[in-house]
Amino acid sequence: MSGEAAYADWIAVDWGTSRLRVWAMSREGVARARASSEDGMNGLARDAFEPALLHLIEPWLGTGQVSVLACGMVGSRQGWAEVPYQPVPCVPGALKPVAVPTRDARIRLFIMPGMSQMTPADVMRGEETQIAGFLTEEPAFDGVLCLPGTHTKWVHISAGEVVSFQTFMTGELFRLLSEQSVLRHGVSRENMDGARFTSAVSDALSRPERMAQRLFAIRAEGVLQGLTPEAARGQLSGGLIGAELAAARPYWLGQQVVVAGAPALAALYVEALASQGATARMLDAGPLTRTGLARAYLTLAETTS
Repeated sequence: MSGEAAYADWIAVDWGTSRLRVWAMSREGVARARASSEDGMNGLARDAFEPALLHLIEPWLGTGQVSVLACGMVGSRQGWAEVPYQPVPCVPGALKPVAVPTRDARIRLFIMPGMSQMTPADVMRGEETQIAGFLTEEPAFDGVLCLPGTHTKWVHISAGEVVSFQTFMTGELFRLLSEQSVLRHGVSRENMDGARFTSAVSDALSRPERMAQRLFAIRAEGVLQGLTPEAARGQLSGGLIGAELAAARPYWLGQQVVVAGAPALAALYVEALASQGATARMLDAGPLTRTGLARAYLTLAETTS
């Protein structure tokens, strides 16, 4: 959809793998209007990024030049322009946006760098801005921030720095298995059996080596025992999240944990942790990206004014 007419002091952009989200922002970091589309990085050739952005923000552009501050996969090797990663340990709020040339003189584009980790090898793009937004709100936080999504991040934060992080493809695996594998015939699209989810989490944590077998058991139980689509969804989601928790145990066991994500998904992680005796606080991650971009914009405005 196209954004409604609004005046933008600057424009915030969250450009992911599958979606593009934009906001017309005030200097104080307040969103005056918003728009989104399905023009994610995966579906665009390099020369299609600028037209996709202009399609959404055209109502906010005047005769002058406006700064556009973007984060996410737009800065990847397959994005608009590749922006280098910054290695951890790193202070998210200190990351410097990189200027990227544009054809349209009405916009001045800057892209946030991601973060990298050499051992074990890992990278992030977009989440570093969410973390910066979180630390803007809670600068004294010392613990672990879990950012569930397509590629879930577990992030160790201390003294305002990202010390280390670990990524799990749990969300992508769930989508592939529920929509493209043999399991798609028996898994509910929406509703889930909560009791089956909890039992699957515990089973995966105690026996993660059985995950591949337990996945096919969802199909077998559907054929032989009449497993409901809701129970199948709970079994699949719980099994994958349980296997993730088993691998991420050093990040959450005995730590202060905050789970920040889309409310429905974040609630599943909080529930899974609670079933193992771990307490986690839940936040809606929606505002964090805008807060992180607003923080970066203030720094950018000071250095470019």
